[in-house]
Amino acid sequence: MSTASAADRRSRRLLTGYFLGLGTVMAVWGARMPEVQHAAHLSTGMLALVLLAAALGMVAGLHIGGRLARLARLPALLTTGSLALAGCLILLGRSKNLTELLAAALAFGVAHGVLDVAANTTAIRCQHGIGRPIMSGLHAAYSLGALAGAALAAATAHAPHSALFTATGLLLAAVAAAAAPDTRSVTGADRPAAHASTDLHVEPSRPSPGRLWLLAALAASSLLGEGAAADWSAVHLHTLGATTTASAAAFALYSAAMAAGRLTGDRLTAAFGGPTVVRTGAVIAASGLATGIASANPALALAGWTVFGLGLSTTVPSLITAAGAGGAQAVATVTATGYLGLLAGPALIGALASATTLTTALLLLALLAAVVAALAHRALETTTP
Repeated sequence: MSTASAADRRSRRLLTGYFLGLGTVMAVWGARMPEVQHAAHLSTGMLALVLLAAALGMVAGLHIGGRLARLARLPALLTTGSLALAGCLILLGRSKNLTELLAAALAFGVAHGVLDVAANTTAIRCQHGIGRPIMSGLHAAYSLGALAGAALAAATAHAPHSALFTATGLLLAAVAAAAAPDTRSVTGADRPAAHASTDLHVEPSRPSPGRLWLLAALAASSLLGEGAAADWSAVHLHTLGATTTASAAAFALYSAAMAAGRLTGDRLTAAFGGPTVVRTGAVIAASGLATGIASANPALALAGWTVFGLGLSTTVPSLITAAGAGGAQAVATVTATGYLGLLAGPALIGALASATTLTTALLLLALLAAVVAALAHRALETTTP
């Protein structure tokens, strides 16, 4: 077994750990939100301000990370971003009033954004260094980390949230510090961004401004669906007369299907190419969700949400990879725009449902998936030098 092969496997394991940890931290924070609200005596409006501070911090962090993520700084950003995120999670657990929470949430969002850009940019370069797709699997690690974090939060529901946040933060910090020496030698970290590619068989051109914003728009369309699924899938099942258990299962099945799709996405991308995989998946997502929404049968609706998650599973990893040819700032642009879609999705569906019906509003998600399918090849096209 060659030294290079061993180095490649070590690099992939390291990056898998960063994505897994990021997903776990975000789920732990989100799942214990009611306890955070209660401990600080926040009204619903005050809690919304805290969440807004975290969102604004994340968008700012994405742009800061894009500017800082120069070639020699990526390993340092991975380590410092992880340590900062861990520290901010601990601070969130110890905040007892609105002012403290606003400051901690803003810092938490910035740390998340910086780490997100560093992890994705490093992953793109590592992917080219290894010579085969790995991005989908790394994003699967994020999804699995989120599932693990939610399960951990549920299993420790009897314990104070401050204890959980502190224990999780300390564990993340210890692991990041221990991994720092190996992080400095991640495969491909010394490669320029222009060597990243979605299919790894041709060199991609640097995205033009128009193509970059197309990638960003498709990321927003995809993540808008994810945000809407998180908040509205259970409501949709409930309106069809499903039981509380079945309604709650809708987003769980969506998330599980997305994780499963990402676990197989790298092999599919290597075999058929990113554009084909994304287009086919988006067609499946659009048709599956449209069928489920059009039916009044709860079982078909549940299947529709599951297929929706499976179909869109490879979209965001492929879009971020394509943006990687433009460097860390391009990755930050696509990621930040995508997260805006994630944040706006629930509110947009709610507004449309108020003006029309929930069924009509949810059809927008299927329409956006169809748009992703129609524009996938144009957005993910590669050209030879």
